[in-house]
Amino acid sequence: MVSARKSPQQPVLERQTQVREPHLYRVCLLNDDYTPMDYVVRILREFFHKSQEDAERIMMEVHLQGKGTCGIYPFDLAETKVTLVTADARQHQHPLRCTMEKE
Repeated sequence: MVSARKSPQQPVLERQTQVREPHLYRVCLLNDDYTPMDYVVRILREFFHKSQEDAERIMMEVHLQGKGTCGIYPFDLAETKVTLVTADARQHQHPLRCTMEKE
């Protein structure tokens, strides 16, 4: 009879994967001399879900400092918001610019 030898158990190698948070992007509105302030407030409320007070504060930041932050999002969401705001501004014939920059 042949006896079956048990081989020593080999250790199981586990792959350690490192989960990284996605890069975040700051979505900003840029000031111009033609887009009405109430339109900017509407954009902030509609696309960025800001309260009336926050929308007015950000609109004044855009007006006084030339640029205001609307929010910080992962790439896909930031890109979508920039696209939607730009399309709405063009539809309403406003030169409002919306940008995104890496956080």
